[in-house]
Amino acid sequence: MRTHTVIDSPIGPLTLIGDDGVLCGLYMQTRRHPPAADALGEHVHGTLAQATEQLGEYFAGERERFTLPLAPHGTPFQLTVWDRLRAIPYSRTCSYADVAAQLGRPSAVRAVAAANGRNPISIIVPCHRVIGSDGSLVGYGGGLARKEFLLRLEAGGGQDALF
Repeated sequence: MRTHTVIDSPIGPLTLIGDDGVLCGLYMQTRRHPPAADALGEHVHGTLAQATEQLGEYFAGERERFTLPLAPHGTPFQLTVWDRLRAIPYSRTCSYADVAAQLGRPSAVRAVAAANGRNPISIIVPCHRVIGSDGSLVGYGGGLARKEFLLRLEAGGGQDALF
């Protein structure tokens, strides 16, 4: 059964979506590719407690790695990209070209960028750690200010309120 809950965070409300209690979506309040309203399932306050707890620890600077079961829905290529994103170490970044090369498909930079932009479990699948080849902050479904906030948080720069 699909359910969702909304939690507060330093970057604004986050909507967590679960399929039978397994996290399949984490969306920011404003996002380039939001889920359809009928894809949210029933609103159940307090559901997905483990995800809520681990996100709280992450934002407090106490968690660098998430240990949740995940069930993202996507194409086989998207799932491969999202799995690779989870291997990017905390507080580190890499480029879209780096990800494409690591997948053995160096010419698939645009496809990697598109898959990154469709990531349904932001933060936990750390698409914010992917930057431009020149080191610039580019492309983030939740907005560049949130991307900058998350990278600054991971770099130990604190969580000055942006939102």
